[in-house]
Amino acid sequence: MTALPWPDRGVRTARPGPPDQPGPAGPPRPAGQPGRPATSGQASRPAQTSRPRSAGPPGPSDQAGPSGRPGRAGPPGLTVLPGFSARRPAPPRHLADLDPAARRAAVAELGQPPFRADQLSRHYFGRLTEDPAQMTDLPAAGRAELAKALLPGLLTAQREQQADQGRTVKTLWRAADGAYLESVLMRYPGRVTMCVSSQAGCGMACPFCATGQAGLTRNLSTAEIVEQVVAGARALAAGRVAGGPGRVSNVVFMGMGEPLANYNRVIAAVRRLTDPVPAGLGMSQRQITVSTVGLVPAIRKLAAEELSVTLAVSLHAPDDDLRDELVPVNQRWKVGEVLGAAWDYAATTGRRVSIEYALIRDVNDQAWRAEALGELLAGRLAHVNLIPLNPTPGSKWTASRPADQDTFVARLAAAGVPVTVRDTRGREIDGACGQLAAASVPAPAPGAPASAQTGEAARTGEAARTGEAARTGPAARTGTDGQPG
Repeated sequence: MTALPWPDRGVRTARPGPPDQPGPAGPPRPAGQPGRPATSGQASRPAQTSRPRSAGPPGPSDQAGPSGRPGRAGPPGLTVLPGFSARRPAPPRHLADLDPAARRAAVAELGQPPFRADQLSRHYFGRLTEDPAQMTDLPAAGRAELAKALLPGLLTAQREQQADQGRTVKTLWRAADGAYLESVLMRYPGRVTMCVSSQAGCGMACPFCATGQAGLTRNLSTAEIVEQVVAGARALAAGRVAGGPGRVSNVVFMGMGEPLANYNRVIAAVRRLTDPVPAGLGMSQRQITVSTVGLVPAIRKLAAEELSVTLAVSLHAPDDDLRDELVPVNQRWKVGEVLGAAWDYAATTGRRVSIEYALIRDVNDQAWRAEALGELLAGRLAHVNLIPLNPTPGSKWTASRPADQDTFVARLAAAGVPVTVRDTRGREIDGACGQLAAASVPAPAPGAPASAQTGEAARTGEAARTGEAARTGPAARTGTDGQPG
């Protein structure tokens, strides 16, 4: 595919707290020295620059409303969604924002028979149709009006990059209000995984994550999330991805943003993806993975949804001392609380929990930390995905040495914990989530925190961590969705 021109601006750098949860409890503690303390047994902390404190919870205007809730008036012919901040224009209401009953009501408001909603839904979810002229089962007289009202344009591709002989495709999208987000399509033998964003930017402020360092712009709407998958499905169906025509089989919420901080819209998106056509795309719930840095109340809420999705916890450290620094929300919910909620999720759903752990050289890759992690996970319904950090130019964070990685794997295996190492894809295409958007942002002022790193690494956006078909070293290589490459 032809690379598209760069946008003229990117996500803003303000760092509000996550939309549905309070921000971290406070600023990080002073940095310590590398290595395990001899007396306390606590993990040491890597030296790092200070980070601005996240703001507290936003007002009600930023909270996600239920799907099907009526929207407010927007531009002529369009209705915009409720529940978005008045500081930014709300995304236009789209068919994918609405459940089937709300779609029929919206069509009736346009003076059309309610069953037209099912026809329109079948075009969007079943036939992946973009052009109203192809919707020939709809009356020509009202076709354009229906499409304008319920199928407005949401995302425009600003740049597209490829790797792995065209089997990995990363897209930088521009939303209607100018917000930027990223998605990645990754093709493996026998399956295709879409990594999608749930927010434009991220408010979690993880210091090794490019998305987290850029800050949060806003939540994405349900339809903006779904459209990333539908766009990938269209490209596959049209044969525009190397390997010939195909279909999206797996979706991972490991792109930009913290999914559980945009809880209502992410859950609605999961239902759109998994409801049968024409209500949705008809995917299997078991092929959906939702990642989180550890928003404990939201994890418990997710367990009550009666969904069969996989929960992935971006842990990145087994001890609170280090995790407070790497994943600032740990200052609110500690490792024990996060894992306790994860084990309750596994018990409720019967689904194995994925523990995501980005290996950072001399920071969290010590053998004793592998042993500590093994003690936490032994006997649990969980497996560990080790992620070699995808370094970015100028960052002090980098991937572990191969010998240290192998030792880490061996210590976990010795504890009886299933462990895989995730190969990286897309290094040559700004593969880690947030890098492509960050490249369009003006250089930070001197002394500002660097857009250090990302990758799945702690609510970063897995955007480019994937697996090859080989088994190399002591652990199997897996793809983004945790399945063998």
